[in-house]
Amino acid sequence: MIFVQGLLSFYGLPLSQSAVEVTTSPAPPPVANGAKYELNTLPVDEKAVADGDTVTVYVSTLTPREAACVPQAVQVAAVERAKARAQRNYTKADALHKQIIDAGYRMLNIHNEEILARKYRIRLRGIDAPESSMPYGKEAKEELIRLVVGKSLKVLIFDEDRYGRCVGDIYCNGVFVQERMLKKGLVWHYGAYDKRPELEKWEKDARDKRIGLWASANPEKPWEWRKNRREQR
Repeated sequence: MIFVQGLLSFYGLPLSQSAVEVTTSPAPPPVANGAKYELNTLPVDEKAVADGDTVTVYVSTLTPREAACVPQAVQVAAVERAKARAQRNYTKADALHKQIIDAGYRMLNIHNEEILARKYRIRLRGIDAPESSMPYGKEAKEELIRLVVGKSLKVLIFDEDRYGRCVGDIYCNGVFVQERMLKKGLVWHYGAYDKRPELEKWEKDARDKRIGLWASANPEKPWEWRKNRREQR
């Protein structure tokens, strides 16, 4: 904290609450439901939804968990960027922002306030959406966009997959997103990795009603589709 305060004072910049709290926050409280930790995100951008089961989110570094682990290089770059912008040196400010982005963070303008936020790629736990070129791949992505874009999410993180994505459950305004996607017949229950009976039931209900992708008698499973494509290479 003293290091950041010194930089701000040296550059004649105001001492923001965000800078003070970067390294002096208490440990976050324990998370229920067996999750490793909980994220509370900033509003989601439309471009952040990759497909029907993956979304990129940003979390403010003012939250207790994030405040304690912002790299010093990111703190310095954020301070120097603020100085460059105050001097209207936007070329330097953009270069510093690129450094921040490369480190897994981003400066976001929320309600006319610049917020330093950390990036997380989230793989929705327990479901598998059709790939973009598969039937209902587009519809699955559009539904996820409709559910989360412009909204702040609660994400319970349980694991990390081999691609470095956080595997978690997403809640939006009290709605369990995976439940909604399964009930609309837009995704599969990923039973090989998730044994929750309620997810299996929601898929079965949609299948019985022939909703969404279940309108087809024998829709191709996305994990089999990916396996076939790998074998054809």
